[in-house]
This record gives sequence, C-alpha cells and structure tokens, in this order.
Amino acid sequence: MANAPANQGPMTVLEILNRTKVFFEKKGVPDALLDAQYIISHGLKMKSRMDIYLNFEKPLTPSELDVLREMVARRANREPLQHIIGDTSFRGFIIKCDRRALIPRPETESLVDMARERLKGVENPFIVEIGTGSGCISISCAKEIENAKVLACDISEDALSLARENAEANELAAPQLTFAKGDLLNAATAEALTAAGQDANAKIDCLIANLPYIPDSEKGKLQPEVDKFDPELALYGGPDGLDLVRKLLQQTQGRLNSGAPILLEIGSEQAEVLKDEAQNYPWLEFAGIHKDYNDNIRFVSYKAK
Repeated sequence: MANAPANQGPMTVLEILNRTKVFFEKKGVPDALLDAQYIISHGLKMKSRMDIYLNFEKPLTPSELDVLREMVARRANREPLQHIIGDTSFRGFIIKCDRRALIPRPETESLVDMARERLKGVENPFIVEIGTGSGCISISCAKEIENAKVLACDISEDALSLARENAEANELAAPQLTFAKGDLLNAATAEALTAAGQDANAKIDCLIANLPYIPDSEKGKLQPEVDKFDPELALYGGPDGLDLVRKLLQQTQGRLNSGAPILLEIGSEQAEVLKDEAQNYPWLEFAGIHKDYNDNIRFVSYKAK
C-alpha cells in the first residue's frame, strides 16, 4: 500500500481496495479481495463491507491511511483477520478473538445444533464442555438451550480468561454459565459442579468437546495463520491426533446420565478409527458419524448406556 504520487490527489477507497487486494495476493493471503474489504470497512468504521461500494470515490485522509496501513501490514504477515478486527460471529453471538484461543469456525456451530436436538425433552439440562477455548460453544448452548446450566472447562488459564470475557460480553453469568480449570473431565470437580448449580455428585446430561486433534506430524505444515498465531496447546493431539479424545472418553465412565450424548469434533479421517475403538468404552454406545454443513465428516457422537 504505497503512498499516492505527489502529483495526484488523495487516494480513494477504490484505489486502496485494489492495491490491498493485489498486495494480499502477492503475500499468499487466502480470499485476498474479501479480506481487503473487511479490513477497509472496519478501519474506516463503515457499518458493513457493502458500504465500500457506496464510497468508492471517497478520498482518504492521512490518518485514515495510517490506520489502514497498520491493519494491512498485519494481515500481510498472515495474522488472522479475526485477530485484527478483534472478534467474529458464532451463531450470531459476537466472540472476541486473540492469541489466547482458537478462532471459532462456522463448521463448529453444528455441535450446538446437535446438542439442542438431543436435549429436547430434558428439563434443566446440565451441559459440560471440555476445551472451551473462546467459550463460543458454551455461550451458544447457554443462550439457546432452555434452562440449561453449562460448565465450560479448559486446561489453559489464558483460554479461560478469554472465555470469561466473552461470557460477560454476551450477558451470561453463574450459574447459567460457569468455568473450571483442569485436565479434561477432571476439571468438573465437586466444587465446580456446585458452582454450576448442581449437586456435588451430579451427572452430566450432555458432554461436548472440540479438543486438539491435529497429528503431531503436521507441526510446521499448517497455514501461517494457524502455525504462527494459534496456541499450540489447542492444536495437536499426539501421533494420530486422538490422544486427548481417548483420554476424555476413558474419563466418562460413571459421569453421565443414562442416554446422555457425547458430541466430539474430530478430523474427517479419524471418525472410523473412533468407531472401531468404541468397544474400549463399554459404558458408551457409539451413536454415529456426522457431517458439517459443507458435507464433510467432522463429528462423532456417543451415548451413555
């Protein structure tokens, strides 16, 4: 994004858009035009990126150019767009995004739909999410599932601090949504259950987890947006990516009400592996392999016997 030549007037929105798109393409930024639109509309405080097209000929002030230059440089360095803008939408809820946790993905929204469907008819359901990250799934469940109480757990204090900020921003508080730190389901201690408005020995009505499931061999091979800016703790799950998933499933014995669903996001190639290993958890029934709205395998479900 170079300065305008001395013999020309101020740069316009259209000129900046075109230059930014070309610059992003040279830097290998995916969706170069779309990202340029988002950055310019956000940097110029427009209501939406569609406003760009109503302001093509608008000349930009030096201060506006300075704002855009910084944002464009960050994206060209492959910093995620959501970090630069500061948030993203997940099921219509605004979720703050930064380096403390993974950026919520639209495909993950299906986990909330799966929970809603399976909890129909369950009064005052108690939901536990393991690996809450930004808190987007727990926030959505607490907002969308009637009379639900949600306990969101993570081993990362950084992630929990971000999730708490997002809960407050979305006007959620205890006991509707509470948080606990710990290793997978071990975080759901008697104290945590009590804080969530449950009995100290309460059983779970629905367990949700989007755990790290990328194989360790993929380290250094991912998109720069992930490799350079996402917390490693939230990405990798051992040799085949399933170490934490298996550990969590082992922890579920005796912790769920009969018929309670377990909903897990996984890699598409991992679904059949987990189905084949289902006999390792005789207290659970393997309930299915599920696709996201892009028709890609992304989830597996179990049901407590």
